[in-house]
Amino acid sequence: MNTPHSNSTSRLHPYLHHTAYGAVHAMQAGALSCSAYAHALVQRAEAVRNLNGLIHHDPALLLQQATALDAAHSSEHAARLPLYGLPLVFKDNIDVAGLPTTAGSPWLADHVPQRHAGVVQRLLAAGALVFGKSNLHEWSQGVTGHNHHFGPARNPHAPDHIAGGSSGGNAVLLAAHAVPVAIGTDTGGSVRVPAALCGLVGFRPTVGRWPGEGLVPISPTFDTAGVMARCVADCMLVDAVASGRGGAAPPALPSPAALRLGVPQAWFWQPLDDDTAACCQAGLQRLQAAGVQLVPVELGEAGALFNGGAMSISLFEILPALQHYFRSHGRGFDVQALFDGIASPDVRPLFARPMGPERITPQAYRHAMQVLRPRLQSLYRQAFAQHRLDAVLYPTTPLPAVPIGQDVTVVLDGQPVPAFSAYIRNTGPAGMAGLPSISLPAGCTPGGLPVGLCLDGAAGQDARLLAVAQALETVMGG
Repeated sequence: MNTPHSNSTSRLHPYLHHTAYGAVHAMQAGALSCSAYAHALVQRAEAVRNLNGLIHHDPALLLQQATALDAAHSSEHAARLPLYGLPLVFKDNIDVAGLPTTAGSPWLADHVPQRHAGVVQRLLAAGALVFGKSNLHEWSQGVTGHNHHFGPARNPHAPDHIAGGSSGGNAVLLAAHAVPVAIGTDTGGSVRVPAALCGLVGFRPTVGRWPGEGLVPISPTFDTAGVMARCVADCMLVDAVASGRGGAAPPALPSPAALRLGVPQAWFWQPLDDDTAACCQAGLQRLQAAGVQLVPVELGEAGALFNGGAMSISLFEILPALQHYFRSHGRGFDVQALFDGIASPDVRPLFARPMGPERITPQAYRHAMQVLRPRLQSLYRQAFAQHRLDAVLYPTTPLPAVPIGQDVTVVLDGQPVPAFSAYIRNTGPAGMAGLPSISLPAGCTPGGLPVGLCLDGAAGQDARLLAVAQALETVMGG
């Protein structure tokens, strides 16, 4: 792919090659100054401005805070802060006190929360710093990362292609090495999809594991904050803090040869883009060569349950959830003004339905919540128990990144299909079931576009899933 020179990672400042874990360890020990590390990141972000990953950024404040940490540095104090000096970028639907939370909408340009979201509070209390707020698909209601007000987030591997959504700005900044870790949100794939399309790790925890307050919502049943990074260990570092389990010892890393992964062919593995299929099949071969047991499982009903219930739940919940969010900030909620202010054409229909005559009925919502979702959760529980699975494995997305502008329709297996449905086809069921899920890099297409493989874990088994993912990380060969 023809990538502008400023986006190349071949001549990065040495500090930018650090993992988040490595950077924190070096800053805690005093081997790396917080201000020098922050300065290198700020310079890198400026060099890749054309990728449009940032919406709000105050480098002077970041450097001031980093310098203050250096001035007061004590190895003993720093060691007690697991994220000491680590600059984090937050998707701009997560409240950071004193910075705008726009949710990618011009209608929210004046919304400046006065308190942190719960997850932000935990991370900053552990020593992290705020790098800025990242670009996203408007109202988090899209999969491409093409925001028609702030502009599209551009894939560092191919700047004329999408970065994925809705947490596209996070993926851009991470893949370009302008930040070490990014905090996003995932309802049906908004962390995992851009991670896959940009060659990153994206982790969605079990719903409720991380604090949920202070997030601009879509569906409280499905929504969760999540983390994107360039390696699993960095996701584990952040999860330990965000989940409030920082003092717990991490589980032992399993041997790949001891792992059993379920491979559900129906729905998840067909149809696939040819290049994606070839890349993922090569990943399966690498796993088998490492001794991983790949177990055929039947999860075909998951697709039907997801299609039958996900939109009924999210479209029924979104307007009451938004009203609650704005009330908590002392703001009025004018749904018509919100709708009139939408800049992205592909987002308008998603808000039009809850407002119009085809809105979801309470009966349809109850059926989805009381019948379809429990049946989907039971389907996963039975598969894990029957086959003694460590995780379920599938391509994160059925196709790689498409050119920017293909917001409504993409071509899959020679057929035009809705872009939204195509990109969340595989990640959506775990979101509806509330399961932990993680996307890992699995290589690239011949054209240089990244492909991801996703692992779903059993409900509440987040630490185990992260350990499994770390064990498979090098085997995947991303």
